Amino acid sequence: MRYSFISDHADEFKVLSMCRVLAVSRPGYYAWRVRKEGEPSERARVDRDLTVRIRTVHRKSGKSYGSPRVHRELKGQGICVSRKRVARVMREGGIRAKQVRKFRVTTT
Repeated sequence: MRYSFISDHADEFKVLSMCRVLAVSRPGYYAWRVRKEGEPSERARVDRDLTVRIRTVHRKSGKSYGSPRVHRELKGQGICVSRKRVARVMREGGIRAKQVRKFRVTTT
């Protein structure tokens, strides 16, 4: 991981320079240092809990709801989350709606 590389070489190079070269935010690096090794960030924990809720809503719909309907359902449950975040969490979790195809007659 980039953060561990920065901490390993902090005595050789400036942290600011390494963050710039590795395209990492300096506050993100210092937040990583404060957390315990391997502990997920607050956003990762919230996303994990949100994934569980999304999977529940998706399963109850017979796996037919996509992100707009799942978002609407979560909003109805009082969970304040954006539609784009629901879409991202669904995409990262591999949660997809079934594709319903229209019946087409192929013979005359």
